[in-house]
Amino acid sequence: MRDYLIIIESGKHNYSAYAPDLPGCVATGKTLEEVKRNMQGAIEFHIQGLLEEREPVPEPTSIAERVQVSV
Repeated sequence: MRDYLIIIESGKHNYSAYAPDLPGCVATGKTLEEVKRNMQGAIEFHIQGLLEEREPVPEPTSIAERVQVSV
């Protein structure tokens, strides 16, 4: 099992997400829970495609951190 970081962005009417370690792997959803669920499926589908094509599956290496700033 691998743990991939996903970045979630909110739009006017939905959420979108992507996985920095898996270029091209994206998903959307109307709610936060839906985009998370859709992204999990997208990652599984993406990795399955890589395996079928005998391409290397990237290791998860991205990390995220929040930083507080005073403006």
